[in-house]
Amino acid sequence: MKEKGYYLGIDVGSVSTNLVVIDEDDNVIERLYLRTSGQPINVLCNGMKIISEKLGKDIVIKGVGTTGSGRQLASVIVGADAVKNEITAHAVAAQSLVSGVRTILEIGGQDSKLIILKNGVVSDFSMNTVCAAGTGSFLDRQASRLQIPIEEFGGYALRSSSPVRIAGRCAVFAESDMIHKQQTGHNVEDIVNGLCEALVRNYLNNLAKGKELEEPVVFQGGVAANVGIMAAFERALDKKIIIPKHHDVMGAYGAAIIAREKMSRNNAATNFYGFDAAKSDYKAKSNECQGCSNMCEIIEILSNSQTLARWGDRCGKWSQMTNAV
Repeated sequence: MKEKGYYLGIDVGSVSTNLVVIDEDDNVIERLYLRTSGQPINVLCNGMKIISEKLGKDIVIKGVGTTGSGRQLASVIVGADAVKNEITAHAVAAQSLVSGVRTILEIGGQDSKLIILKNGVVSDFSMNTVCAAGTGSFLDRQASRLQIPIEEFGGYALRSSSPVRIAGRCAVFAESDMIHKQQTGHNVEDIVNGLCEALVRNYLNNLAKGKELEEPVVFQGGVAANVGIMAAFERALDKKIIIPKHHDVMGAYGAAIIAREKMSRNNAATNFYGFDAAKSDYKAKSNECQGCSNMCEIIEILSNSQTLARWGDRCGKWSQMTNAV
């Protein structure tokens, strides 16, 4: 009898660190959403401990995939079998949950993405990693200023009867404009709705210009929980927006699916170190290589004073030394 296996997906981002465990049929068995809080190593190790306690000792992890801005870091700590960028992970996850998806809108805490698919393949994509006005952090900041819990932000927008137009090209200008609208007497609901429309306008201007957004359109990422933003997208695009199950952990879900597909295809043993790896003491440090004019920043990961991996060099001088340590 074939041993039942499970697959772990990890998405380490600047705002959140997410872990998802799936079975052989891509069903989510466990999922975890944690705030990264500027401590990706500590949060990842804590997440591994929590998932291990939820799953129990008898579960067999047959493959691990990592994604997100901290995918290399996560790969070193857990022993990943597949390391993929966020575009691929989000596309795989969306296709698994929404048949025939053509457009993926993804907004996270610090960046946003637009992914276009044709015949099940990513044909175009764009990312915004510069302007905060098109990300979740923009909404968090304005909700705090308005003294509204972010969980209730979207509900305020839906109660608006006459949204005000707020400059959305820049987070600084948007905040100044919002304060001006408060001072001129506009009610909170209309201001919140204006902020939602400003974020959507910023997103479409920065990422969707010149692109044809075809249905089905899927909206994922943490901001997808905001009903005000979803409604603003539907008005702007005049299209139905689909919010998939597990929308907030789609990167980790996609990474788990990628790991399952790779391990099933190759029929190989996993590189996973086991959940006990989270108990080790990990540290990260960086230094600037002076070997040439590139002056690369070298990232080094250590466990119990032993170097596990290095990366960041363009020539391979430091990363190739890892295996010799």
